[in-house]
Amino acid sequence: MVLYPYLLDIIKYTVAGLGVVWIAFYLVKPYLDRSESIQLVELKKTISNQTLPLQLQAYERVVLFIERINPANMLLRLNDPAYSAAELHMLIVAELRNEYQHNVTQQIYVSSNAWAVVKRLKDDTLGIVNNAVKALPAAATGLELSKTILAHLSHLEDNPYDIGLNLVRRDLQELF
Repeated sequence: MVLYPYLLDIIKYTVAGLGVVWIAFYLVKPYLDRSESIQLVELKKTISNQTLPLQLQAYERVVLFIERINPANMLLRLNDPAYSAAELHMLIVAELRNEYQHNVTQQIYVSSNAWAVVKRLKDDTLGIVNNAVKALPAAATGLELSKTILAHLSHLEDNPYDIGLNLVRRDLQELF
């Protein structure tokens, strides 16, 4: 029974040691948590400094895309009196698809709302152009197609391209 007092002493010292370790941990834990949060804030700041220019550039490209697919601007670029309505229709559709494919990677840096606006405007523009070409006779000229598209846009209560640009700008302002 000589082991019994030694065993009791070992248990007392172990419990006391664990108590000291536990107290030390809870005294040091707030310092460690604060240090970790400071490092996390610094990391986020560094990442933000690197991605912010890319995000701004992406929003610039999105605005440029919206301006380029606006039929009022696109028809000026593609204007040639020699085109038939079918030829102009094919050019417009190809231009829309090329512009979209050229800017598709911007969705990584813009919000999902901004990219939804881009996709919606592209789809709506295709719809406007397709409906306009269907409303014309087969022998129509490109000028007639242009007039029909612009007439359709003028009948709209609000310009969807201006609304889209405002939504993208509002979305961009949320970054700051």
